Amino acid sequence: MRYRLTLKDPLTKIPGSAGMRQVLPGRGRRMAAYVYAGAAGWVGAPKGIPTRGLFRAGAGDDRWDSLTSGLPEAVEVRALTVRPAAPNVVYAGTQAGPYVSEDAGGSWRALPLPGSNRVVWSILLHPSEPGTLYVGTEGTGIYRSRDHGASWRELAVPAPEGMLRMDFPARVVRLALDPSNPDEIYAGLEVGGVVRSTDGGDSWQSCNAGLLAFAKQDRFKSRIGTDSDSEGMLDSHALTLSPARAGEVVLANRMGLFRSADRGRNWADMQVGRHSPLTYARDVRVSRHDVNTLYAALSVAAISDAGSLYRSRDLGASWQRFDHDVSIESTLMIAAEGATDPDLIYCAARRGQVFGTVDGGKTWRASRLPGGVQGIYALAAA
Repeated sequence: MRYRLTLKDPLTKIPGSAGMRQVLPGRGRRMAAYVYAGAAGWVGAPKGIPTRGLFRAGAGDDRWDSLTSGLPEAVEVRALTVRPAAPNVVYAGTQAGPYVSEDAGGSWRALPLPGSNRVVWSILLHPSEPGTLYVGTEGTGIYRSRDHGASWRELAVPAPEGMLRMDFPARVVRLALDPSNPDEIYAGLEVGGVVRSTDGGDSWQSCNAGLLAFAKQDRFKSRIGTDSDSEGMLDSHALTLSPARAGEVVLANRMGLFRSADRGRNWADMQVGRHSPLTYARDVRVSRHDVNTLYAALSVAAISDAGSLYRSRDLGASWQRFDHDVSIESTLMIAAEGATDPDLIYCAARRGQVFGTVDGGKTWRASRLPGGVQGIYALAAA
């Protein structure tokens, strides 16, 4: 058997949460690497199921610890980021703003945002300026800090071309930058397409003209919560850029994977359907360790009973299924790669399943978040 489920552990128990362990400051198990998973509720979630929490497991371990010290009560986590040069430093985006841990999740402190848009959906760290970080929030807010999160400036982001109003608040679901020019930043909006800044966030421009052009073709038309056929093309979920190709952006949205070779001015369909029966793209990431490798989390729809992790080793020209011998029972939401170990790759599904490999994909293990927690949005590996 390539994977197993183990949810029992004798450490500190949380009432009503069978199999869940709570990490207290200074009591966390020290391991070579950790994996973090964050959960929050979603539109249409079944009533009565737990959909909140932040959890940690050792790489290759099936046992999950609940992280609570210093975090808001009933914490919701939709964004997680590990600082690559200091893997014990972890950032979490919560319903009460961003938090940081400097002891691998044992304890947390708030990095308070100004204003009322504090539900954080995305976090971006500047690669060469440790004090500079960005967060994206509900309500399409983007904030920048130059002092490690001690203070923040809200950046003015005008509504992009074609942006739609759904039955949930718009949100900045992903922030990414061009490694060749860190002042060039892209933001994926749900449901609002893509915006770009070329000056570190001081000003922003829409990248939606090419996406809206696709929506005129029948096979790219999709509407669920509005009367607009462009809804699917503007339903951004993730985006990424590789150091191998300056100015090239890869976007994951409801309709698949799309590539822009000219900084978002024009877009091309990557035709992932030629390689996979699953085309609803929830996540796409360039490898930290190989500039030509991409990972994509693919499923049938936002609410589904199937998903797969695909890998491309030629920047999206071809794709192969990467998650061998596992059974994914719901929409695959996100993927994460180890900050220092290229063989450490994890992915997570909406209903609480987490899958991981520590040997570069040769074998996989499966586990579930403890206490029946569902609603995984965030994943990070140190």
